[in-house]
Amino acid sequence: MTTKEFLQQLITNPEQLSNLVEEAIEMAFQQGFLFRTCETPNSSEVVTYAPFTLFPSAVPKARLVQALEVQTHFNTLVDKISQDPDFLEEALASTIQADDFTARLVSIYRQVQQEGQTQSIVVGLNRSDYMVEQSMDGTSSLKQVEINTIAAAGFGVLDRLPEVHRHILRTTGLLKESECVQDTNMTPAMAAALAKAWEVYGQKKAVILFLVEDVQISQLTQRYSEIELWNRNIPVIRRKFEEVSRRGSLDGDKRLFIFLNQKMRLFITQNSYIGTQLAGTKKIQQVLASPGVLEKFFPDQPQVVEQIRATGLYTLDMGPEGDQTVAMALTNPHKFVLKPQREGGGNNYYGEDIVQVLQKFKNDQRRAAYILMDKIQPRTEQNIPLRKGLPPRLTTVSYEIGVFGAYVRYEGEMILNEALGPVLRTKSIEHDDAGVVRGVAMFDSPLVV
Repeated sequence: MTTKEFLQQLITNPEQLSNLVEEAIEMAFQQGFLFRTCETPNSSEVVTYAPFTLFPSAVPKARLVQALEVQTHFNTLVDKISQDPDFLEEALASTIQADDFTARLVSIYRQVQQEGQTQSIVVGLNRSDYMVEQSMDGTSSLKQVEINTIAAAGFGVLDRLPEVHRHILRTTGLLKESECVQDTNMTPAMAAALAKAWEVYGQKKAVILFLVEDVQISQLTQRYSEIELWNRNIPVIRRKFEEVSRRGSLDGDKRLFIFLNQKMRLFITQNSYIGTQLAGTKKIQQVLASPGVLEKFFPDQPQVVEQIRATGLYTLDMGPEGDQTVAMALTNPHKFVLKPQREGGGNNYYGEDIVQVLQKFKNDQRRAAYILMDKIQPRTEQNIPLRKGLPPRLTTVSYEIGVFGAYVRYEGEMILNEALGPVLRTKSIEHDDAGVVRGVAMFDSPLVV
């Protein structure tokens, strides 16, 4: 019996379904697959299981391997773009006229460039997201959704989900399928990248600082990363952004000092990570899809260019090309996604919402705050989403494959460049946009087929 066949049988037996769901949730607690609750996001007194699917979702092996193989190239690309102010200025010239958020980032980036402060050590942790598009003839292809250089969450907790899924498959007699769910070990690999940077920094008293938001539903997942570092005898502290803003000050060398208490203070060298954030903007991804652009960053490497070139992204800059994009979107809005310059779920526009935005801005510079992308028609599966307060039911879902990457650059040389492993984020096809913390998507594991 396959997983699909078992699911069809399971929904006809409410008692068996209830027992299996309870077992899966208990296993999630046992593995530490936990979130804080929305009601008490800043307290660990009350926790719940992180949202996940009852069964792992089937992913074609060829597509998964393809996504993993190109991640080191994307690491290199992000790092090169972050160090190329001329390219960033040219690519984002129209966007900063229309989008205040991106304009502020570019302003900070310019200030750092003008002050001439360079950082000898740079660590990059990012995630490249894909969907598997299914053709009418049954063949599949990998389509990139986006690169996340800031909103690349998932480290820590996700290594604990494969064991939950394997247990459920074994419990239901699907032993062969259980062997197709692989461990990820992303958290140790991520910690190794941070440890490498700490090592080349060369100060044994140095600590790694985790900057966290005020609302911390997923804080428990971050703790696993910290534990990995403590296990390597690398001290870790965490501080909220507000606290750093309130207690921090810059010295003449642009080092940020944070006063921890009356006897201690911490300094952080001014860094170039703002360039990394700009490299992850949607406009940059659209520009990279244009002929001849990737070749600038990978000269004499046509195979790499071919492997990572995205298609189906369109400019909304003022001018004939942008006008053509507007007309195309207004004619067939359900074929596209309208994207602003943000990371994380919940920001995109679909269908008639695209029409409303573009009708308002079609002759206005403000349209350049967005890009247009072909809407991917993803492979769908049957699964049962598990989330606190959500009754379990058989649901048609689609997933995004996220591949984490890490790199360390030291004095201009890439000394670590790795693909850390995949994660699935799965949602009902009733939803266009995703986001686990937003309450739409669930964590999932690849069942490699």
